[in-house]
Amino acid sequence: MDDPILTIEEREAINAGRWFTSLSPSLRHDILRCAYVKRYKDDELIAARGDPPEEWIACAKGAVRVSSTSISGKQITLTYVEPGIWFGDVSIFDGDRRTHDAYAHGETTILCVAKSDFKKILATHVELYEAMLRLHARRIRQLYGLVEDLNTLPLRARLAKQLLHLVRSYGVPSLSDSSEMRIGLHLAQEELAQLLGASRQRVNQELKAMERDQAIRIEPAGLTIRNRDVLMRIVDADH
Repeated sequence: MDDPILTIEEREAINAGRWFTSLSPSLRHDILRCAYVKRYKDDELIAARGDPPEEWIACAKGAVRVSSTSISGKQITLTYVEPGIWFGDVSIFDGDRRTHDAYAHGETTILCVAKSDFKKILATHVELYEAMLRLHARRIRQLYGLVEDLNTLPLRARLAKQLLHLVRSYGVPSLSDSSEMRIGLHLAQEELAQLLGASRQRVNQELKAMERDQAIRIEPAGLTIRNRDVLMRIVDADH
């Protein structure tokens, strides 16, 4: 289902993106001027592996689950694209087909720029080339960090880092206690385990240990962060 206009909250999410705010006002204007909106229900396919690169995309609401399928047919989640983050440009640049599947996680809104318009903006705004290099450099740094963590940090520390990231991106103040933050992105423990390259059983054990330490609270609707300092100490202890 398409809707031509972003809501105020969705527009704010796009404008608040750290990378997008670094662009000049004229470049931001030209991107938004030719962009169009698409809305998806939970688990709807946004783009499939092998698709030709037709759009540059930003998440405006919800999340985009980027996944691949193993040889045995099991779907493996690699990351979640949060509101304000742009993606899909790599395939446009190299001309190759998309490397992963992208699904809506929850009610999701994306902002799209057609490949032809993206190239026109590049031709008009040389600034965008440098901005894209910065964006790709940031992704490479994040990827190196993930690989390093996977090889050097125990699961407990990696889980604490992931929870801190999720509460920064999707934190919602708790109605019962203003000092607590609920993670608004609902992830099943299996999905959280996939992000960490671990089994659901091990992640469940670590979550229960964090709950005993009063760092988090496990609820039917998801996770609530009770004490960020405890999570930060877990991370710092293993660095």
